[in-house]
Amino acid sequence: MRLVQLLNPNNDRKVAQVKGDKLLLLTNYITIYDLVMDTVKNQKELAALVKEGIGSEWLDYQKVWEGKSPWKWLPCFDHPRDVNNCMVSGTGLTHKASAENRDKMNAAGESQTDSMKIYFMGEEKGKPAKGEIGVQPEWFYKGNGTVLKGHLDKLDVPLYALDGGEEPEIAGVYVINEEGVPVRIGFATGNEYSDHVMEKINYLYLAPSKIRSCSIGPELVIDEVIFQDISGNVKIKRDKKTLWEKAVKTGEANMAHSLENLEYHHFKYANHRVPGQAHIHFFGTGAFSFGDGIKLKDGDEMLVDWPQMGKPLVNKLAEHSAPETLIKVVPIK
Repeated sequence: MRLVQLLNPNNDRKVAQVKGDKLLLLTNYITIYDLVMDTVKNQKELAALVKEGIGSEWLDYQKVWEGKSPWKWLPCFDHPRDVNNCMVSGTGLTHKASAENRDKMNAAGESQTDSMKIYFMGEEKGKPAKGEIGVQPEWFYKGNGTVLKGHLDKLDVPLYALDGGEEPEIAGVYVINEEGVPVRIGFATGNEYSDHVMEKINYLYLAPSKIRSCSIGPELVIDEVIFQDISGNVKIKRDKKTLWEKAVKTGEANMAHSLENLEYHHFKYANHRVPGQAHIHFFGTGAFSFGDGIKLKDGDEMLVDWPQMGKPLVNKLAEHSAPETLIKVVPIK
């Protein structure tokens, strides 16, 4: 099952199910979060609630995907009422190509960088036997729900940033139920989007380089087995011409860690299991254009395409021309 979130011409939220070339609008829910929380709380089947809510109204999926419609895209999942209760995070150094790119950025003459050490720790102990706990992966925080963008939204280069670059990934989508148990809803195509120039200065700048906007969608894929072996393509277009393109792979078969191990090390923290929380967690990438010497410019189009995940996710880069200004802290009176 695949679901999307949209804004209608009146800026009202809507949920729709993907059915071939159509988007079938639901009449009973306007957010996927509420649909999921009702499913979890009342122990109902999500598919049954969706089927129950399908009305007669539908949209031309291709037309909406291309942006040739008054309907607008939202992230395929979010916390609709409390952005502070939505955590956006990720796991890095899960793919060898990504670790090698990081290794090149941070190499300083040593025989093996910390990046490669972390990656090979995953190769050795990232897929433990059933019931056992594997080695901890790299983990990073991207922000709360305010950083989430949808298909066709712009991903900005903040005034304080040095760069902005795509990271083609898949994200896991979760909620925490009333008992504090993480519930996986499904997976989404993602552009994790980071500041690689800042990160290259020193690998200890990884943390601030990740606090940027990111995008997920168009579709939320509700299918546990999809994260096994996924092939796709990432493309950068400039002035409607392809500037850079690469085949990419992800999923457990192409990673140093199992999904179960990555999920355990994210949700082992009690403050990541607060009832009602929403979580968007990126699982890493195997390629990005910065690793091949590409610097994106204003208006460049980033396209992440995992055919098994539905239609591609497209975003444009937006640079700001104004100078960075100091933000002052005001003392309490």
